[in-house]
Amino acid sequence: MTSQPISAGPISVGRRSHHPLLAVVAVLLGAYMTNFHSRLFSTGLADLRGAFGLGMDEGSWLNSVAMAPQIFIAPCVAWLVVVFGVRRVLVVPAFLYALLCLAIPLLRDPGMVLVLHVLQGLLLGLFVPATISIILRNLPMKWWAPAIAIYVFRQAFAINSGVELVGLYVGQWGWQWLYWQDVVLAPLLALCAYYGAPREPANRELLAEADWGGMLLFGAGLAMLYIGLDQGNRLDWLSSGLVVGLLAGGVLLLLLFCVNEALVPQPWASASVVLSRNIGLLLLVATLYTVTSISNSTLIPNFLTSVAHLRPEQTGPLLLHYGALPLFVVMPLSVWLLGRIDGRLMITIGLAAFALAAWMGTRLTHDWGPGDFTGMVLIQSLGHCFTFLPVVLLSLANVNPARATAISAYIQVLRVDGVALAGALTSTWLRQSEQVHSNLIGLHVEQGDPGVTALLSQLTHRFAGSAGDAGAKALSTLSGFVQREATVLSYIDGFWLCFWVALVAILLTALIGRAPVSPFTPARGR
Repeated sequence: MTSQPISAGPISVGRRSHHPLLAVVAVLLGAYMTNFHSRLFSTGLADLRGAFGLGMDEGSWLNSVAMAPQIFIAPCVAWLVVVFGVRRVLVVPAFLYALLCLAIPLLRDPGMVLVLHVLQGLLLGLFVPATISIILRNLPMKWWAPAIAIYVFRQAFAINSGVELVGLYVGQWGWQWLYWQDVVLAPLLALCAYYGAPREPANRELLAEADWGGMLLFGAGLAMLYIGLDQGNRLDWLSSGLVVGLLAGGVLLLLLFCVNEALVPQPWASASVVLSRNIGLLLLVATLYTVTSISNSTLIPNFLTSVAHLRPEQTGPLLLHYGALPLFVVMPLSVWLLGRIDGRLMITIGLAAFALAAWMGTRLTHDWGPGDFTGMVLIQSLGHCFTFLPVVLLSLANVNPARATAISAYIQVLRVDGVALAGALTSTWLRQSEQVHSNLIGLHVEQGDPGVTALLSQLTHRFAGSAGDAGAKALSTLSGFVQREATVLSYIDGFWLCFWVALVAILLTALIGRAPVSPFTPARGR
């Protein structure tokens, strides 16, 4: 069955740049800068909390207020670029963003730190969403797939190299460089956008027909959902009125957005895009990919931190050498294959790679160190390139390229809220699983299991010659063993979750219909 491309949203037209490569470099640089900042920020959050003198609650809110403005503004940026042009949307905000990145590490007042992170997040949200539409507008058709591959590449590359960078910055250069690296990159982005993008007048026709209500409802709804998901695990979900209010309010605003898009004469991001079979399935597969890839972005580094007690500078080389560097080989291979075989097969191979890596993780023990994860990380590197790139290209193949603003809005949902959903699901799963395993192991201790009794006797004998109560020390050590093994078992459950999610995504991929002939489908099918 061949699907027809969906037409929805404002036409993505505009003047082609007189230096198109510079314009494309600008938006790609913005995409990389955004992903790296988000990865460095989340990985180094504990160090930032200490540097700013924030408590656990304040540190948790620091992450929320830094990311929520991104999801609020990001969906409408592709439309803003169509209406106002690349220069107006990127140049001045890039310089302002650089100033904020310079100033934030110098602050110590918690209130000002939170306020400036809100502003920083709002500006950072401008730098990613227009990338695809700028690529389609400024590059020859034959370069669309390679350029989009470079755009997609940054996600997996930031995940796997970000831990090493955090180790370098925090351990050697100073934590301030988690922000100051963008002081160098943001002005470069601004210069590329200024010299690469044409000077174009505002599109007054589109501006007069602007769907401001739709943009506000969609952005605010997604931002509320993000904060609710981000705070849900810490505040125990339905036990918190704040979390319930945020999630319910976010869902209500999104429902109102759907009603608005059905009623307004010129919908900004018509919901009909996601209601089409192929687009809806592809976005769902992309969401499940985000969940199963948590095995790479979260489970492995967090296990090495919480169980093996390693710092980022000790775990970073594993992800850099076996996760990031192989991408330079695997991503070109995936582009080459996508020109020859069906993207649905590529997605299936990529998801199968994540399923295999997750299954390998279920063999976990407390003795595992970085060397035990090398095979898993290599396979996950393949999974990233073979899954997300064909998802993006097939999504574009099922939408008229001239109307890329609509699909760009929904891709931004996956970029931020999808990650939040995956993170919230995983952290809640791990917390609940650890509690269950801790209770089950504790039952064996309470019931006087022979093995436990023998271990306790050995520990008591070991501490007999030391100062203090040997029995109390033995019990404390045994309690530590119970906690450690419960944590290991919870991570095993986390890998099982990623395994089953990957299998569900494979089943959904089988339901996706053949894409219409386009520059994003195999050459022999055109």
